[in-house]
This record gives sequence, structure tokens and C-alpha cells, in this order.
Amino acid sequence: MFLFPAIDLFEGKAVRLFKGDYSKMTVYSDDPVAIAARFVGSGASHIHIVDLEGARSGLTPNFDIVCRIKSASGAFCEIGGGIRSMGVIDRYLSSGLDRVILGTSAVEDGKLLLEAVERYGERIAVGADIRDGYISVKGWTENSGITAEDFFERMRDAGVKTLICTDISRDGVLGGTNLKLYKDLSERFDMDIIASGGVSNLRDIERLAEIGIYGAIIGKALYTGSIDLKKAVEVAE
Repeated sequence: MFLFPAIDLFEGKAVRLFKGDYSKMTVYSDDPVAIAARFVGSGASHIHIVDLEGARSGLTPNFDIVCRIKSASGAFCEIGGGIRSMGVIDRYLSSGLDRVILGTSAVEDGKLLLEAVERYGERIAVGADIRDGYISVKGWTENSGITAEDFFERMRDAGVKTLICTDISRDGVLGGTNLKLYKDLSERFDMDIIASGGVSNLRDIERLAEIGIYGAIIGKALYTGSIDLKKAVEVAE
């Protein structure tokens, strides 16, 4: 199982939200590039980056710092947040990012999704952000009205290989991961599922690895010291 330590960006800083609430934001570092270097130094080979400003606006205000994280870390870097056009997809992937994550656009723009998958294949992932059984969009601020299972079926049929599945109710609260959700989805869908939200201790990582999940994102637990990344990488491997 691959571990994806997370760097969420807002105004060029590394931050974390509580249950996706922008009014409950904690700034952890003014230097996200240094954070990435620290992750790699602890054994991480993959980094998950989210432009929180972009998620709300559909723009790419943190583009330069995202590229600096990739360049300086040398890790496999995936980026999500505000990616809603082929122009932005092309820009990120041509600048060295390894994978882009479509969120709102995967829900609302089927044509874009199909074009992106046709052009870039496995370099396109989709974020499935789940709240109360439904997919949320626009930085987790709106309910799409689409159930998680229906969405997974749509993505499978569209040729999407990788899904980043976030249980919003668990995100940023250090309350443990939703193991049942990820187990059910991984058994039903032959896709690379990355678990996100609530991974708060080494036992969470052990359990996710045991059920055969492709990857897991670790966020707040790294910043608070609840998880030692070096030990987590050993457990995941």
C-alpha cells in the first residue's frame, strides 16, 4: 500500500481544515516545500497536494508552489483542487506533476472527464468526496445529489483507474478511518482506491493495508504528531 502524506494549500501555506470547513482552518507551515522535503526524508515516495483555494474558485492560485513541491521533492505528486478544464490539466501534467485529480468537473462535466482519460489515461484520477452517502462538490460545499455507489459505477464505466475516496465526516478529526466504506468499495470495484479522511494512527494503516487498499492519505495526524511517517511507511510496506 502506498502512503500519500498530504499538503493542503491556502494562500501559499500548508493548512488543514476541520471536516472540510474553511472557517475552521489551521495553518501548520508557511513553507510547504520544506514540508514536502521532510516527508520524503521520512521515506515517503508519494505526496498528495490539494489547492483549497482552487477547489472553491476553479482557478490555480497556488500553481507555482505546487510545481516547486514536485521539483524539490522528486516524489510522485498528485494534485487536486480547481482542475476543471483541459487547459489546467495540460498545464499541470506538462509541468511535471504525475497525476491530476478531477473533483467537481468529474461530476458536472462528463465530456471533460472522458477527454482527459482518453488523452492521459492513468494520469487522471477522480476524487470521490462523500458526505452522508452522497458526493460533495465545489470544495465540499455542495451536495451533488449523486450517491457514492452510482458515482463509482460512472467512473468505472468512464475508464477511470484511480479514485481518491474521502469520508468528509472523518476528515481532520483524528477519529479513525471508515474501514467498512473502503472495504466495501474495494471489494465491489476493480479500481485503485486511495482512502482519505480520519487516518489517525498506525493501526488504521495496518487495517487498510490488510484489506488490500491501493493507498492511504495521511493529513492532520502527521502535522499533530499522532503518526510518525517513517513508522507509517514501514507498516504500509
